[in-house]
Amino acid sequence: MIERLNVRWLGRVSYDEADALARSLHSRSGNYLLLLEHPHTYTLGRRGDDKNVLVEPESVGAVLRSVDRGGDVTYHGPGQLVIYPIIDLPIWRGGLVDSVAYVRQLEQVVVDSLASIGFDAYTDPEYPGVWIGGAKVCAVGVKVEGRRTRHGVAINVDTDLSMFDHIVPCGITDRGVTSLAKITADAIAAAPGAPGAPGIVSSSAENTKSLIEILAEAFVSSFIQEFDVHEVDDQSVAWREPLVLQSDERRRSIEEQSAEAGVPVRLVTRLQAASVEVPVADPTFRRPEWMRVKADLGAEYRGLKRLVRELDLHTVCESAGCPNIYECWADGTATFMVLGERCTRACGFCLIDTRLPSAPEADEPERVASAVVRMGLKHAVLTMVARDDLDDGGAAHVAATVNAIRSASPETRTEVLISDLRGDLDSLDLILNENPDVVNHNIETVARLQRAVRPSAGYARSLALLARANAAGHVTKSGIMLGLGETLDEVSGALNDLAAVGVKIVTVGQYLRPSEQHLPVVRWWSPEEFAEVARIGEAAGINHVESGPLVRSSYHARSSADAAASPALLETGPTR
Repeated sequence: MIERLNVRWLGRVSYDEADALARSLHSRSGNYLLLLEHPHTYTLGRRGDDKNVLVEPESVGAVLRSVDRGGDVTYHGPGQLVIYPIIDLPIWRGGLVDSVAYVRQLEQVVVDSLASIGFDAYTDPEYPGVWIGGAKVCAVGVKVEGRRTRHGVAINVDTDLSMFDHIVPCGITDRGVTSLAKITADAIAAAPGAPGAPGIVSSSAENTKSLIEILAEAFVSSFIQEFDVHEVDDQSVAWREPLVLQSDERRRSIEEQSAEAGVPVRLVTRLQAASVEVPVADPTFRRPEWMRVKADLGAEYRGLKRLVRELDLHTVCESAGCPNIYECWADGTATFMVLGERCTRACGFCLIDTRLPSAPEADEPERVASAVVRMGLKHAVLTMVARDDLDDGGAAHVAATVNAIRSASPETRTEVLISDLRGDLDSLDLILNENPDVVNHNIETVARLQRAVRPSAGYARSLALLARANAAGHVTKSGIMLGLGETLDEVSGALNDLAAVGVKIVTVGQYLRPSEQHLPVVRWWSPEEFAEVARIGEAAGINHVESGPLVRSSYHARSSADAAASPALLETGPTR
């Protein structure tokens, strides 16, 4: 009996990122149902025959992955709904689980779900999967370790069936492959206007919702927690269309809301897609008392400012307009920002300059290390702008800076706050191989608001990065902003997701609008609510949650690491 099933629609996710996320969730407790689609990918099961891959995958714009599920080769791609249950199976006889019964259950879930939207699907005792009219519409392949499951099913909704021509699907030579879209089109062509034609649901996040709900209900025995990540499919999501291509009525609505709220049109459309009601501009909607910061321009602050200028360094404290700059600088701590002060992304919350960045400065790592030594830091925090213009996303430069700090000050712990590096595993490894003591990557907001807040990033990608860093033995950390239109339940869900991939430290703070060109503040969260968020996060299994109105990613970084890490790690750091 599954007591709670966390259902997540993740949109389009690379196979490698989904696998890293699934493995991390599998290694812990908690039941998840991941629903997503992949870019063009062929997967070959552990008993598969590589002769069933008929072409070089790269020649047709795909990748090939050898995987540890059962079965032979199959295809995953746009227009296919992939379902990964990561659940605890009930104990069968002799302390084992009945894997065959589980596969049959998966097949029946798909059959029943398709029947509810008008498709006459069935199973075949000779072959696994789900079939319609003699052709496979859904592949099934699983891995059961202990009591927990990985992999799952893939339903061809509106899939490019020509991609199956380059393989022998599932090693079966005498049967074809079909999709719900093809079945529907064939039925309409055969009997135009006839009642009772099967339904068809697109694979986009918006239009697949009914099928997702049907499938989820079949798994859930008591409670579903579901939060959507809006897909950034240019062909299906209205807010990705140029404004001039939208309907006159929609364009007027967006323009009116933009004028009323004092929010740029591009952000209004993002917020609409995320189901956030854009607040009307209100001059009385001001920062509450607990958000007011007193400037401390004392000797310590001025001294650190001089040092930063003398060494020609950048700090995120200044570039991002952090409200804690006076407190932290007066305490002799700062977060160094490498790779320049211009970012290649334009997130809706961030003040950092987005003009074309300059080439990395070769001597910057040594300058940062010099500052660490002169400041006598025991815990150095290093962050970066996103550098999608560089092949490695700037990873080698970050790694060089960690190395320079460690060489100049071996006793100093290093914490890195990094971008998602576009999900590139080799780039991430460049940083992880330098063994920073804390690896921080901010998920920034709840799942539903990801595309509105940071359209160039992804919820699953961020979780996968954190999962990989945790698997490599690092203390992992992440951060969330509140006040963008999220609910407490959604925040709880994000905290549970972070805990599920092994994150040890989370910072939670109030979003502050840097300018009128940025996302609006939807509401102010009270200090009492922040305290409740901390309680929820730590109850979920996160070692330390630093939660408060003025908390930012690097706030109390040293004490947070002290509170979260084991004594052995604090003494020795990761394996070097």
